[in-house]
Amino acid sequence: MHRTVDRIIQEGFGILPEFIRAHAVSRPEHIAVRHKGDFLTYANLDFLMDRFASGLQREAIPQGSHIAVCGLSALNYVVLFLGSLRAGMTITPLAPSSTPMQLASMLDDCAAPLFFVDAGIKEHMDDVSISARVIRFDDKSFDDFLGDAAQFKEVSVSPDDAFNVIYSSGTTGTPKGIVQSHKMRWAMMIPNNPPGYGPDAITLLSTPLYSNTTMTCFIPTFSGGGTVVLMEKFDVAGYLELAQKWRVTHTMLVPVQYRRIMSDPNFGAYDLSAFEMKFCTSAPFSAALKADVIARWPGGLIEYYGMTEGGGSCALVAHHHLDKLHTVGQPLPGHIMFAIREDGSLCDVDEVGEIVGTSESIMRGYHNQPDKTRETEWYDASGRRHIRTGDIGRFDADGFLTLMDRKKDMIISGGFNIYPSDIEAILLTHPDIVEAAVVGVPSEEWGETPVGFLVLRAGVRASIEDVQAWLNARVGKTQRLNAVVSLPSLPRSAIGKVLKRELRDEYKV
Repeated sequence: MHRTVDRIIQEGFGILPEFIRAHAVSRPEHIAVRHKGDFLTYANLDFLMDRFASGLQREAIPQGSHIAVCGLSALNYVVLFLGSLRAGMTITPLAPSSTPMQLASMLDDCAAPLFFVDAGIKEHMDDVSISARVIRFDDKSFDDFLGDAAQFKEVSVSPDDAFNVIYSSGTTGTPKGIVQSHKMRWAMMIPNNPPGYGPDAITLLSTPLYSNTTMTCFIPTFSGGGTVVLMEKFDVAGYLELAQKWRVTHTMLVPVQYRRIMSDPNFGAYDLSAFEMKFCTSAPFSAALKADVIARWPGGLIEYYGMTEGGGSCALVAHHHLDKLHTVGQPLPGHIMFAIREDGSLCDVDEVGEIVGTSESIMRGYHNQPDKTRETEWYDASGRRHIRTGDIGRFDADGFLTLMDRKKDMIISGGFNIYPSDIEAILLTHPDIVEAAVVGVPSEEWGETPVGFLVLRAGVRASIEDVQAWLNARVGKTQRLNAVVSLPSLPRSAIGKVLKRELRDEYKV
């Protein structure tokens, strides 16, 4: 006997495939997911999940095994993602932007017996030897893998079992496998957390399915019985056309996507009146851009701050706190967060320190890396485990968190701490600057010195020297840029984070 959604909620724990089953029973013809011109109803999706799970059982894949997938968003990607969970497997989505050797390394780390790929990734991996069996999910190979839905045998999944492993982006080094449990994901399925999801929600997702950013909206849309609209790759016109066509109510975008959308001269021509809530996370989101989104884009705006590793997270309900747009909000209910000093003691109000946090949504650890797990842990006086974020910030008297920088990005020049974000914020007020990043480079005289990397608007008259002089006249002596470099674009990860390590590595003093 399958539980209803109300029963799942009342009993206090369920897994995402149970919600899919409940919606397939109560609203079988409601559309669960769209991609291009195709779609799956909840009945279709539920049936295909059973067929995929049956295929895994036919192949005698042990419960808990890692099922790896890499490719662009597609209906079959959703089927195998959710079908793996139904069979009690650990879904392990990998980034298509990874090199073949990185993919091979991650596959070796998680010991996935099966690796589902699309045509682009299959070609990408042709010259690399891996132990996993490779199966295309975008051709007949996928249909051949599917089993008999009637032969699927239900499995039992506990809250502490692994839901997924998400490998870190590698922006700070070798990707680490972050193990997230069903208990952690359960918090995303509870109604109104995040707010506004329900059976009439239509969520447009243009960020990739391997990203925790995407999961923040992907999971509650399905648990709430709404519809997910997938984009393979983001582009402004395509996004706005889909939002208008399908009367989209919810979305998750990273700041660089918001900036590109709001800068589009045709933005005002689209009917976006169906929007109820927009979300943002993953990278710094300027107060000015938040204000512009609130002013011109219908619906509310919520910014999330947190790590894929979990621990503490904040939310800024931006449209309700116009005087706090420079912050990332307050800790979510049940999330405990502090700023701590170098010696591990707690900072005072408005004192800058490293941000740590704990909650139900905390990772089990890094897969096969206990030493790395220990490095990211901090314990309070009662012995409760927190995750070190590596971010520097301060909490104000109202409990709102203002972020300064990544700890590793802080520049120490002549013994003074310099926060690149302070300099970047000033640079972005210059009318000719579209994007800015400041990094510290080695200096014999000062230890480190700040260097700016800029993307200038097309056709600008200002020279790099003019911009450097303009900035240096507006900052303290220790913050002055030693050099400025103009680039056509800043290097970014697939979810919009500026890859400052690449800027440091490529800069020649």
